[in-house]
Amino acid sequence: MTIPALFEGHEIRRLYDNDTDVWWFSVVDIIQVLTQQGDFQAARNYWKVLKKRLAKEGSQSVTKCNRLKLPAADGKFYATDMATA
Repeated sequence: MTIPALFEGHEIRRLYDNDTDVWWFSVVDIIQVLTQQGDFQAARNYWKVLKKRLAKEGSQSVTKCNRLKLPAADGKFYATDMATA
C-alpha cells in the first residue's frame, strides 16, 4: 500500500509492508526535502554520488536500502531506493 507522508509540506513516498509491519520511505524524496532541492533529478543525482561515496567508505547504511517499485510523477512504477526509519 502506497500512502505519501508529509514532511515540512513535502510529500515523501512510502510503502507499508503488511508482513513485517514496517514503513519504507523513498530515500530520494527525503534527500530532496533535506537538501532543499526544487528539482527531483538534482536530488536523484545527489543520492547517486553520495551512495557511491558511502559504499566506497564501507558504510552499511547503503546496504540497508532496498529497491522497491513506487509510482513516479508520470504514473509509471520504478525501482526506488527505500529505507526504514
